[in-house]
Amino acid sequence: MKRKKQEILKIHKLKKTYNRKTNTFTINITYETAPPKPTKRVIGVAESFGLGLDQQQKFTIYDNIQLKIKPKDIVYITGDSGSGKTILLKALEKDIKKDKNLTCTNIQEIKPKPNKPIIETVGKTLKEALEILSKVGLNDAFLFLRTYKQLSDGQKYRYKIAKLIEKNTQFWILDEFAATLDRDTAKIVAFNLQKIARQKGKTVIAATTHTDLKKDLNPSVHIHKKYGKEITIKYHKNKPAKQCSLTKQMQITEGTYKDYKKLSIFHYRTSRCPPPRKIFTLKRKKELCGVIVYSHPPPTCLGRSKVWKGNFKQLQKEISTITRVIIHPKYRTTGLGAKLVRETLTKAGTPYVETLAVMAKYNPFFEKAGMKKITESKPDKTILKAIEKLRKIGFNPLMLTNLNYNKKKIEEKGKQKIIKILEEISAKNSAARKRLASLQKAYPTHKEFLQKTEKMNTENLAKTLKRISFLSQTKVYLFWKNEQSHN
Repeated sequence: MKRKKQEILKIHKLKKTYNRKTNTFTINITYETAPPKPTKRVIGVAESFGLGLDQQQKFTIYDNIQLKIKPKDIVYITGDSGSGKTILLKALEKDIKKDKNLTCTNIQEIKPKPNKPIIETVGKTLKEALEILSKVGLNDAFLFLRTYKQLSDGQKYRYKIAKLIEKNTQFWILDEFAATLDRDTAKIVAFNLQKIARQKGKTVIAATTHTDLKKDLNPSVHIHKKYGKEITIKYHKNKPAKQCSLTKQMQITEGTYKDYKKLSIFHYRTSRCPPPRKIFTLKRKKELCGVIVYSHPPPTCLGRSKVWKGNFKQLQKEISTITRVIIHPKYRTTGLGAKLVRETLTKAGTPYVETLAVMAKYNPFFEKAGMKKITESKPDKTILKAIEKLRKIGFNPLMLTNLNYNKKKIEEKGKQKIIKILEEISAKNSAARKRLASLQKAYPTHKEFLQKTEKMNTENLAKTLKRISFLSQTKVYLFWKNEQSHN
């Protein structure tokens, strides 16, 4: 094993070796104080305590310590401030970076672009950006459009973890890990970090004064540093934490529409929810952490015919539709979405449950909960043609979800141009009629659609254009069958 030369960094003396074959770091670090400049106060202290100003004090922090850190290990370095955690982290990082076969990223190296929407700053494509941001819990449509500056401290930390994922280096270095976050958020971030790192086969080396993250980080190597040379190193099986420690404190109970409204601000579709059949909540003590809404099924739904057949009366009796699943942003990535779905499917009151969701394409929590992916619903050609016609008359399709933008454009272009485009959709797509015009009948006619659109004011038309935007999305249709009710 080739030994590396002793390095002196100002007042620090470090002697380190790294054996790549055995994944062993040998660390010797001595801290040496330099003689102070003889000011009046320094001389006063020296005279009072009988100190020689030319004396140097040596403090050994690490005395021939051997650390085994394998690829894919989660290393948790704890200890009081000033005990030597950071200097150990820097020593390990320096050795890792000297090895040409290893790659390493320190989270402090990540410099976010503060004024650009975060969806523009992660991943090579929109699909990759959505997948990465969803993994770290930034899976809210509104958050995608926020800038880094507009994020909370917890969201900023999650964003930096997203950038670690994107860089795809083997070692992730995190000093003062989650130190500025409240302890609940820190535990959630720790749980999510170890989950992602283990899934991707990455090595994490995280240092912090906080010792309350052990259950959620579930380290395979735990180093606890005390003052002086005292150090404790423990090795554990490298296995993921089964669940975030906070989820053990949560209970699912039947809820009300009022519960849904409290969390609806965190859903990208904050408009009126379809009439609920049942609502369930996820609570931690008195805190509302999540809500799921089961509604009556719509008359038609792409994908349903592949798994279910029957008349309208049977449909209402046999199928419930999950129309909303909302987890408070603080608790995302801890598996609560899957938990909320999984533990309420049998309580919906019907033998079958379905859902049609945009985020299911990027975050498969419905499948983790036991639902089966049946198909992806591509947007209808008539909807895509309508969006193209809106583009030609001056609308930006990406802005159609913005009501104020739609109203301004309608006033510029005139109502009749918009109504004509809507009428063309209705003539060729009977399934879109009810949703676009909010008609009460299960199967409205084209004539009824025309009568409704002619009475629409600017506000109503703006909302209808927003619905067109939703219809243009690619959604995943999922289905669940209660096996017990069919035995």
